Amino acid sequence: MRPDVLVVGGGPAGLAAAIAASLKNFRVTVVDSRKPPINKPCGEGLLPQAVAALRQLGIDLDSGPGFPFEGFRFTDETSSVSARIPNGHALGLRRTALHQLLIDRAIETGVSLEWGARISRFDSHGACVNGRFFPCKWLIGADGQHSSVRQFAELVSRRPDRSRFGFRRHYAVAPWTNFVEVHWGKRSQMVVTPTGAGEICVSLFVDDSRLRMDRAFDQFPAIARRLRGAQPLSSEAGAVASFGRARAVVRGSVALVGDSSCTVDSISGQGLSLAFQQAIELAEALAAGDLREYEVAHRRITGPAVRMTQLLLWMNSSVALRRRVLRLFAANPGLFAKLTSVHTGDSASDALGASAIFNLGWRVLWA
Repeated sequence: MRPDVLVVGGGPAGLAAAIAASLKNFRVTVVDSRKPPINKPCGEGLLPQAVAALRQLGIDLDSGPGFPFEGFRFTDETSSVSARIPNGHALGLRRTALHQLLIDRAIETGVSLEWGARISRFDSHGACVNGRFFPCKWLIGADGQHSSVRQFAELVSRRPDRSRFGFRRHYAVAPWTNFVEVHWGKRSQMVVTPTGAGEICVSLFVDDSRLRMDRAFDQFPAIARRLRGAQPLSSEAGAVASFGRARAVVRGSVALVGDSSCTVDSISGQGLSLAFQQAIELAEALAAGDLREYEVAHRRITGPAVRMTQLLLWMNSSVALRRRVLRLFAANPGLFAKLTSVHTGDSASDALGASAIFNLGWRVLWA
C-alpha cells in the first residue's frame, strides 16, 4: 500500500507524528533502522503539555505505569527552592514503557511499521527502503539530531549545535519526594525523577564526557546518601545532549519533527513535550495541505523552551552565577514559581521572552 505520509524514525517523535497523521485519515508508514524497544537515555519526565498531547493522540496515562510528580526543586550546596506545577498532570515514566504505548497506539490507528529497515536514499517523492522505493506525498524526518532527512532537504543549520553529555541509571528505591529534584554541581546537574512506586531515575548532565555517574556522586552527597545500598535496576547509559535548531523545519513536501527539527539541552526536560505538540500541529498542517502552517506553529511551540534552555545553560556556565541565581530564587520563591509555571506551559508563551531573561540577569548582578 502506498503511504500518503512516510515517517523516517520510529522513536517517540516519529510514532507521535504517525499517530496524529493517521487520526487525520492519512495512510502512514514509519521506517526505522532500529528495532524496539528503542531506549534512548533521557530524564524520563513528562511535563503536563506532553501528557495532554498524548491524551489527544489517544494515550491516557492516568491509570497506567509511571509515577506522578507535583513540581520541581532546585538545590545546590547553599540554596534550595521548590515550586509546584500549577495545573495539569506530570509523570515520570520509563522510556521503554512510553515507547511501547506509542507502538501499540500506532498499530491500533492503522500505522504500518517497518523496523530494521535500511534506508538508502531520498528524493522529493519518497525514499528507498530495503531496496524498494516507497513513494509518498509527504516525507517526515523524525530521525533525531543527526537527521538524514534534514541533510537531504538541506535544512542543516549553519550554526554548530552546543553539546553536553547525559548519563542515566535507575535505582530500586522508593521516591523520597513527589518533586523532580535538580541538584547543581560544578558545570553539571544531577536530576532525580520518580518513575515508579519503588524506583527512581537518576540522570547526570555534564560538559566533561569523562565524568561518569559513580565519580560524579562526590559532587552530590545528598543524593549519594539517599542511594547508599540501593540496587541499580539498569546499567549506566549515555547520550549527547545538544542544543540547536534546523535552519527551517519545512521544505517543499518535507517536514521535520522532534530532535531533527530542534534539540533543547536535556536539563530543560522538554524534548518529549515539544515533539508531541509538534506532531499534533504537523498533522493539522497536513490535513490543511499547507506545511507553512506547521512552520508557524513550530516557532510558537519551541520559542519558550529555547529561552528556558538558554537560561539554564547560562546558570551552568559559572558556579558563582548559578549560586546567585539560586539565592535569588530562594529569597523570591514567587519568581521561581512563575518560572515553573512558564516551563510547564501554564502561562502565556511570551511570559519568558528575551526581556524577562534580561531582567532576571540584571537582578542576579545586583543580588
